[in-house]
Amino acid sequence: MRGHLIAFEGLDQSGKQTQAELLRDFLKEQGRKARLVSFPDYGTSIGEEIARALSNERDYGPDVMQLLYVANRYEKKSDLERWIEGGLILVSDRYTASSVAYGEAFGLDPAWLTDMQRFLPPATLTILLDIAPDTAVKRKSVDRDRYERDLAMQARVRESYHRQAQSQGWVVLDGERAKDAIAADVVEAALRAL
Repeated sequence: MRGHLIAFEGLDQSGKQTQAELLRDFLKEQGRKARLVSFPDYGTSIGEEIARALSNERDYGPDVMQLLYVANRYEKKSDLERWIEGGLILVSDRYTASSVAYGEAFGLDPAWLTDMQRFLPPATLTILLDIAPDTAVKRKSVDRDRYERDLAMQARVRESYHRQAQSQGWVVLDGERAKDAIAADVVEAALRAL
């Protein structure tokens, strides 16, 4: 049986990692083979370069940053394909829509950002955990990277996520609620999609 990829999207501190881990654990408890993946994957060569850029050791423009993020996903493409073919349910903390949202927030063409990722395995389900930029700041007030500190940019990212969600039929959940309430809605959406 072929596997699936379920992607979590949203602003930083929206609960993506927490909900991805909870969903993976739920699926395993149900006897399904599930694995957590996360992007950027800082364990790769390109991922290390992304980490340097986010900590201001490198000064790349928005186009180069998105090319790095996309290349980082392509680094893992063969693994993703193999895992899906093997029947795994991949639960991803960020995926292709992040490049569209963050790139578009910096004025890049969303069609270009989407097109360059067309050879990556598509997500079966994308879940947007929606929070306000102010909430992200309250949830992480120190050690914020250069994107996390820019509230106007975060607002533009949120607008892009909403546009993508509406045009592509994502599940949009209010990420401001208690994590257990969100998790129940995530499980319901995932079971419908699988």
